[in-house]
Amino acid sequence: MSETIEGPDGKPRCKWAGSAPDFFRYHDTEWGFPVGDDIRLFEKICLEGFQSGLSWRTILDKRENFRAAFKGFDYHKVARFTEKDVERLVQDAGIIRHRGKIEATINNAKRAVEMEEKEGSLAAFFWRYEPDPASLGAPQTASTSPESVQLSKDLKKRGWKFVGPTTVYAFIQAMGLINDHVEGCIIRTEVEKARKAFKKPV
Repeated sequence: MSETIEGPDGKPRCKWAGSAPDFFRYHDTEWGFPVGDDIRLFEKICLEGFQSGLSWRTILDKRENFRAAFKGFDYHKVARFTEKDVERLVQDAGIIRHRGKIEATINNAKRAVEMEEKEGSLAAFFWRYEPDPASLGAPQTASTSPESVQLSKDLKKRGWKFVGPTTVYAFIQAMGLINDHVEGCIIRTEVEKARKAFKKPV
């Protein structure tokens, strides 16, 4: 069975890109391209936490609402949220109104501020967990990895929440720490070029 699907331009993409209208654009312009921006990294790990038990389509459809609700995922601002903000957010129909995940996002913002102070940046910390490409199996055949398990453990030790190994692996895939586009997908080559040009944060 083919691992690709024909895109709007007639060229092959990862099969999952065809499962929702907005996925082709996300697949072609975001997923797997390396990210070194702390705000984007924080946003993604939070949204992956919100996705737990849900579909990414649900989260992607609400992403702009999440950004508005959480101050663009500026963790310095979110870290100052109070119980009043929690109550506001659990009433916000534009996002996932899960109190535990909302509180976890605020908690994680505080932990992100601490990480920035200790490590210099979130990017420098997260990119330490980039797997050796030679150690990877076939694309999109795993839901965790030794690196995602270790990163999950290390984040939990630092007080982060909703960062299990599967959630963290999805983060690693999406933020370009690995190139998990399938062989034959036209974006795989583009991601590989971007990864080669990417300056790894230190």
